[in-house]
Amino acid sequence: MKNHILLYLTFSFLLSVNSFAQNDSTKDEKISIHYQTTVIWQYKPSFHSNYNGANSLINTEDNQTTLTSTLFLGIKLWEGGSFFVNPEIAGGSGLSGALGVASSTNGESYRVGNPKPRISFARYFFRQLFYDKKGIKEYQSSDINQLAGKVPDKYFSVTIGKLAVPDYFDNNKFSHDPRTQFLSWGLMSNGAWDVPSNTFGYSPSLILEWVTKKHELRYAFSLIPEEINGPVIDWHINKAHSQTLEYTYNYKFNNQPGAFRLLGYYTNTHMGNYAEALQSISIISNNNQPDVSSTRIYGRAKYGFGLNIEQNINNNLGCFIKASWNDGKNENWMYSEIDHSLSLGISKNMINYGRKDDNMGIAFVISGISKSHKEYLEAGGKGFILGDGSLNYSLEQLVEIYYSASLINDDMNISGAYQLIINPGYNKDRGPVSVFSIRFHYQI
Repeated sequence: MKNHILLYLTFSFLLSVNSFAQNDSTKDEKISIHYQTTVIWQYKPSFHSNYNGANSLINTEDNQTTLTSTLFLGIKLWEGGSFFVNPEIAGGSGLSGALGVASSTNGESYRVGNPKPRISFARYFFRQLFYDKKGIKEYQSSDINQLAGKVPDKYFSVTIGKLAVPDYFDNNKFSHDPRTQFLSWGLMSNGAWDVPSNTFGYSPSLILEWVTKKHELRYAFSLIPEEINGPVIDWHINKAHSQTLEYTYNYKFNNQPGAFRLLGYYTNTHMGNYAEALQSISIISNNNQPDVSSTRIYGRAKYGFGLNIEQNINNNLGCFIKASWNDGKNENWMYSEIDHSLSLGISKNMINYGRKDDNMGIAFVISGISKSHKEYLEAGGKGFILGDGSLNYSLEQLVEIYYSASLINDDMNISGAYQLIINPGYNKDRGPVSVFSIRFHYQI
């Protein structure tokens, strides 16, 4: 605890120095210092369940808390070149250890055995922009991992280091950040995209970007964990990696901004195969349960696609829709046990009610799995998230509504959220489940 307090005081001191130094916000920033902290408390009352398994959402009353505190440091090295590092404290647990729900309820929770807060370097990466120095430039303000100054409206960039791939891909202005928007994993990213990341959400990656005002093209080559949802990266690069490609088209409809994104990914590693796991069950004993981990070999792949659309309806109201699919033959290795997903929702700013820094949103996500994945869970198999010991299959459905209210100013807000989950873990024999959340977020 003393170490956490000391680090917090260090964060505060650095922020004070940075604030004092920035007396002209129109100049290029040489050093950037920002900070965020997010605390999320969730409560779930008991619910009906015919049975429980090793990876079930606990059917008794439960409450859990998560905490993240991050320092965002950036420095300009030379024209177009910058380096960023993010020390971070993270701890706590999701409900039932974030097990038993495909669209897990808290995007700030990690599936780790020890919920004790840990200090780490979440991100450290180098970024270089290449552009025509005679081209048009626009001023961008200082922000998280972003230096203030004039930047070109058309550029090619190279980013390399340890980073969070969703910082660059599958973005959506209304549904992407669990620290300020919807909490569910099925809403913050396309559910069937097996996001390249370790247990804590980060991966050594190379990202190439070509960006203009209307068109954006991104490619990422990312390393992935040795074990499913593991913390340690597999450095057999030729055997274990994930590639992501995304195209974005920015447009205006009815004079309101919108964006269309199409994503594809391809992941190689030593995944297990659901059909092989089912075939390996002993015909002698009817009590044997399939174990997909026993079928893991290098050379297996998973691929999928995602569609992501956002659209402003007016200046204060926007909507989104996302759809994703993967082949579902081999294990989901990193993100969630979702093989196809559809989500949609709306978000409204409350300026018309005298609360210009308040926002509210309501969204719905429906998720499913492949035939072989379903049969595997029906036979008593378990994945890294799901496994009730049996399965009466139906699509998992989650509805979430939140209201975020500013405190003092827009740097600090508190949110209340409610989620209703029908068929948690794709199981009609369990639920429905209600989850209540309170979130505190401070960012400067």
